Amino acid sequence: MDAPAKAAGPLAGVRVIDLTTVAMGPYATQILGDMGAEVIKVESPEGDVFRYAAPARNKGMGAAYMNLNRNKKSVVLDLKKPDDREELLALAKDADVFVYNVRPQSMRKLGLDYESLAKVNPRIIYCGTYGFSERGPYAGQPAFDDIIQAMSGLAALQGRNGDAGPEYVNTIIADKAAGLTAAYAISMALYERERSGKGQAIEVPMFETIVSFTLLEHMAGATFVPAEHAMGYERVLSPNRKRR
Repeated sequence: MDAPAKAAGPLAGVRVIDLTTVAMGPYATQILGDMGAEVIKVESPEGDVFRYAAPARNKGMGAAYMNLNRNKKSVVLDLKKPDDREELLALAKDADVFVYNVRPQSMRKLGLDYESLAKVNPRIIYCGTYGFSERGPYAGQPAFDDIIQAMSGLAALQGRNGDAGPEYVNTIIADKAAGLTAAYAISMALYERERSGKGQAIEVPMFETIVSFTLLEHMAGATFVPAEHAMGYERVLSPNRKRR
């Protein structure tokens, strides 16, 4: 029998512990896997809730879940059990990257905060992907894509050219844009580690990421102090832009 093919890509040899669910975190780790990383997805006994999002051919294997988690290895751990927590720490000891989307206060209660993992692996890249920055006014609040689209102003901007008011973008853009951000942040942290030898903690909050993403052009005149003009990129917001 032929030996299994070795992973190819710029991240071959990099091991990622993926403690994420739904879309943002799994999308980030999927990209790392596409680049050759070994991704080990850690799920609770109940499994990632996105397993049950329709459509599905087999129970627990929804289409979106499969698209976000292809080629990943899988392990089931109940992190409320001390033995399973020790299993996870053992995995982290030999890992390069640890990605999670549990709220930071819960990670601290579990003893899985950056300081705890850095004790067993000082070189680890520890990336939190969650709703709001720990340094912001909404720290610790739960979030999902629609909440972030609304709070960031993206839904209001999307509805500017219609009569119905704010509208959501018809894709989970907050999840996906934040997931892309996490993927490149982790990659840059790995590059930094090659030079310094040190690991680090990274925070990729959806809200602050999408506000920055949206205001690149829509900050407009408010970029200046005092403001030169109103906020909003006029070409994109023109009512004629959607005309056939």
